[in-house]
Amino acid sequence: MPSLISVNQGTAGHIEGYKPLTGIIKRPLQSAEIGKLGLKDDAICDPKHHGGVDQAIYLYFADDYQFWATTLGQRIEPGHFGDNLTIGGVEGKSVAIGDRFTIGEVLLEVTYHRTPCMTFAALMHDPMWVKKFHRAGRPGAYCRVLATGTVTPGMAVAYTPYAGERVTVSALMALDGVKALDPDFMRRALTTPIRDKTRFKYEDKLATLF
Repeated sequence: MPSLISVNQGTAGHIEGYKPLTGIIKRPLQSAEIGKLGLKDDAICDPKHHGGVDQAIYLYFADDYQFWATTLGQRIEPGHFGDNLTIGGVEGKSVAIGDRFTIGEVLLEVTYHRTPCMTFAALMHDPMWVKKFHRAGRPGAYCRVLATGTVTPGMAVAYTPYAGERVTVSALMALDGVKALDPDFMRRALTTPIRDKTRFKYEDKLATLF
């Protein structure tokens, strides 16, 4: 059965040799409150690209961490990729928009994938990291919070796949940077509870086709 492996909170700070302030460096907690805007006191230093109702919680998955441990030849601790919650027992690449995770009283709904950035590359001390992460197609998942509560590591996680169109986070990530999006794909995505920013983008693009 899926379980919550780690709960991770960020504090504003600097990565050595990298000037921008960031909250990507997380530390594990014994418990944490999750509200509509995410983990209580979790640092959001770039609100243009992170945080908000549609990206309140970032999930990463144990099988994806194992992939990276094998690929990089080193153990990577839960939370190292900036994830708030690390989930075991779910195949990360197969997670789709609209999938839900229930952890005690907390209910999360997947809204989008994580796009790697230069801050992530600085954290990994690898200037090629953005391309490597993108190529691997293991982005983790951003979620909105449908029900709030307190979570602790070791809690059981109920995973409920979305019953409608399956638009996976991996498939969405593959479209990063693609300008000529398939109209049928956009129509499919719009039937899901995808984040509003992308919903508006797809609606605008489709409107220009008529």
